[in-house]
Amino acid sequence: MEPTDAGASLKGRVRGMLHGVAFGDAIGATIEKLSAAEIRQRYGRVTSLDVDWHRKDAPEAARGGRIRGHGIVTDDTLMTLCLMAVYEEAGRHLDAWDMAGGMVRQIAWTPRWIPEMQRETMLIERLFYPEKWIFQRHQLTSCDPREGGIGNMVNCGAAMYIAPVGAVNACDPKAAYDEAVDLAAGHQHSYGLEAAGVMAACVAAAMVPGTTVETVVETAINLAKDGTRGAIADIAEVARRLKPHRADHARVTAEFQSVIGRYSSMGDNVHRRVETAGVPTNDYTPSRLRAIEELPLALGFCLIHDGDFREAVVDGVNSGRDTDSIGCMAGAILGAMHGEAVIDPADRDLLDRANRFDLAAEADRFHEATAAILSADLDRTRRRDAQRLALTADPAQPARAAAGR
Repeated sequence: MEPTDAGASLKGRVRGMLHGVAFGDAIGATIEKLSAAEIRQRYGRVTSLDVDWHRKDAPEAARGGRIRGHGIVTDDTLMTLCLMAVYEEAGRHLDAWDMAGGMVRQIAWTPRWIPEMQRETMLIERLFYPEKWIFQRHQLTSCDPREGGIGNMVNCGAAMYIAPVGAVNACDPKAAYDEAVDLAAGHQHSYGLEAAGVMAACVAAAMVPGTTVETVVETAINLAKDGTRGAIADIAEVARRLKPHRADHARVTAEFQSVIGRYSSMGDNVHRRVETAGVPTNDYTPSRLRAIEELPLALGFCLIHDGDFREAVVDGVNSGRDTDSIGCMAGAILGAMHGEAVIDPADRDLLDRANRFDLAAEADRFHEATAAILSADLDRTRRRDAQRLALTADPAQPARAAAGR
């Protein structure tokens, strides 16, 4: 991919972004729900896609009938591909009505190969309940699309697939934030919705030619609200302080998780068991003081490694818990920043083979839609600017000019 004078091309950045999503998702999927200590005990350190899933030898019921490992992606990547397809179909910016229409059609009515299930079916059969909520709220209850996210479990479900919104708003983080919030209001609410807005803004900021990961993180802090802003700012402060010690992954992880514990109650116990049924809790309920864990942690690992793609993603997933979503967020941001330079051919080939897709072709189709949307934005901006110049021009200026003649 030919770079421009200012770095990677838009096409290369879109390819890098999508590869980052899939790579981070797949490498994290093998160890999802293990703590950092459990990962160290079982694997030492996971650095490759070509690794067995930690549940590989568990009974089928314990595996939910799924398989993972060796490059297989999860719903994080598949939902990202669905959102890309909605943009390609619509050819414009999206809002909550597109969640009710295009996204519902993608997850509930469009068959696709589901790698974890090793069969073609509707994605909704694979989705976690908070993502099934999209279908429940919009098609079954026909809610006001802007109210679709109300009542859902507050989690990272929208933030994990929102990166395409950042691409169609490349170099305009505030526009990406606004569009992501407008669209994802049909899926999430409270700090889950806020995380989606900030994640999209990070991808848009990462596409600014010549930017740095420091600038991306500062953009996130400036746009984020309430607990999400506090969590990102606090993690960033720790990441900057720990840069000289970044090789000590156990120490970095412990300090990051200590900070995020003030904003999230996830902890290492990420499993839901029968014993907690009916027990009252404030976990995953709306709050202005809380934040999802995944985005602040992803940004922290990006920052501590000065934007190094592989180091940030690998450290992020080895920190444990919701590893696939941490990986896909860090991967999307740094892939958008560095472009195709992040793509290792062996990883690309394994991802394509394991999941029966062609990520480069998927990215290129989305790039065409993205380029058309950005071109229309430029035309609209030029017309608006000309109209504003005419509107704000000094009406006495032509008269004075004529008098001077």
